[in-house]
Amino acid sequence: MRTLWFMTGNEGKVREAKHALEPLGYDVRQLTVDGFEIVEPQCDDLEIVARSKLQQAQAHLPHPNDALMVEDAGLFVDALDEFPGVYSAYVLKTLGCAGILKLIEDKANRNAEFQAVAALLLDDEVHVSRGICQGVIAAEASGSDGFGFDPVFVPNDIEREGSVHTTNGRTFADVDLSLKEQFSHRRKALDGLIKSLSSSETASSS
Repeated sequence: MRTLWFMTGNEGKVREAKHALEPLGYDVRQLTVDGFEIVEPQCDDLEIVARSKLQQAQAHLPHPNDALMVEDAGLFVDALDEFPGVYSAYVLKTLGCAGILKLIEDKANRNAEFQAVAALLLDDEVHVSRGICQGVIAAEASGSDGFGFDPVFVPNDIEREGSVHTTNGRTFADVDLSLKEQFSHRRKALDGLIKSLSSSETASSS
C-alpha cells in the first residue's frame, strides 16, 4: 500500500479519510507536527488555506516519496454573512457550538452549509477538490458521534438515483458515519480527489 500522511489533529477526519481511501490502496496515517505551528494565510478562500498548509507540511513528511494530504473546512451561516467560514476552527475553540446557536437565536434564516477543500500532494503533483453540504442550523445541539459543528448542523435531504437520503431532522452528530457520508462535504471532497487520482493514473498509463 502507498503511505498517505494526513496532516490533522482531528482523529475524526482521519477516520473518514481511511474509510474513503484505504480501499484504493492508500495506508492513511495521521501526521502531527510537534513544535511547529502551521501559519494560516489571512483570506476568505479555503483552497488558498489548504494549499498553504500543504506547502508548509511537506518538509515534515517522514519520507519524501510518501503522499501528503491536508483538508480545510468551514461552516458558512447565511444569516451571519457566511461567518465563521475559514475561521471555523478558531470560533469552535472560542465560542463552541453554543456560541453559534446564541448568535443565530433571533434569526429567521437558519440556512447554512459546510464547505471542505482537500489537497493532496502525490508524486510532485497537487490535486485539489471541493465539497459542499447544504443544511440548516438546528434549534439545539444534539448527538455525540460527530466532531466540530456537527452537533448543530442538520443536512438537507438529497435525492440521488431515484431515492431520497435523509437524516430525518437529525444532526450530523446524531447519525453514524455511513449515513453521514451520504451527505458529507468532506466525503464529497475526498471523492473528488479519488476521481482526480483515477484520471491521472489513466492518463499516465495511456
